[in-house]
Amino acid sequence: MSNFTARDIADYYNQTMHHYQRWWHLNDNLAVHYGFWEPKTKSFQQALENTNVYLLEIAEVQQGERILDAGCGVGGSSFFLAKEKNAKVTGITLSEKQIDFANKKLKEFELSELVDFKLGDYTDTNFKDETFDLIWAIESITTAPDKVKFAQEAYRILKPGGRLVIADYFKNDEVGSDKNGLLESWRKNWSMSPFLTLFEYKQCFESTGFILSKQNDVTDLIYKTSKKLYQISLIGAIPSRIYNFFYLPSRFTRHHYKSGIYQYKALKQGLWKYHTLVFQKNLNHKN
Repeated sequence: MSNFTARDIADYYNQTMHHYQRWWHLNDNLAVHYGFWEPKTKSFQQALENTNVYLLEIAEVQQGERILDAGCGVGGSSFFLAKEKNAKVTGITLSEKQIDFANKKLKEFELSELVDFKLGDYTDTNFKDETFDLIWAIESITTAPDKVKFAQEAYRILKPGGRLVIADYFKNDEVGSDKNGLLESWRKNWSMSPFLTLFEYKQCFESTGFILSKQNDVTDLIYKTSKKLYQISLIGAIPSRIYNFFYLPSRFTRHHYKSGIYQYKALKQGLWKYHTLVFQKNLNHKN
């Protein structure tokens, strides 16, 4: 299977949510992403918060902007943007469990005037043309089977001069072949599409009408998170194997722990990098 369907992706997050709650402290952190370990970072929770702060700064988010949190998970970034910039944020995800979780937190935080969540596909929305000032995507576009389709939809719903900020994983084209298939094994366990190089990724968006205004390789910042995920996976391997022996686990939970091992080994071999990108809608682009 080269790509997963929208239903597959929803099933992955529905089936593995309890793993994130237990091992990634999802109830407290509200983050399903890698943390950025800045020099003065003291905790994992702070590292996760740093990711939001970093993107907030490079995207130059302004007070009261209209933002789409594409692939919003349980809403952590949506709440952060609303609190920090009084932004009006709509989060969209394919996962029913994530929506339920996010809406419970929304009620708890009393942010319903600024934040709302929708169950849907960010490559095919019903938003009106030129609705958003900014589209925010942390480690979510990597699941999109067709990056061009997402780029076209993003271009349509962004206002003139609107921005698209992305933090994601990229295949490193500067190293040799992945002889052990680590990237393929990792992405299959996380319901992701095949990895693209930065050059291939840029082509998808620039051909659609976006201009890349900022690009940063922040692999060093996420290295410690990758290692933490690896260590968690090793700890979880034994109970997972015991559970698998006695019970019939769901499709994605059975080998979920292995993904943390694959991603770290692949990183150690230099097979992938973590980049942040800011694209701007090109007003002179002609389809």
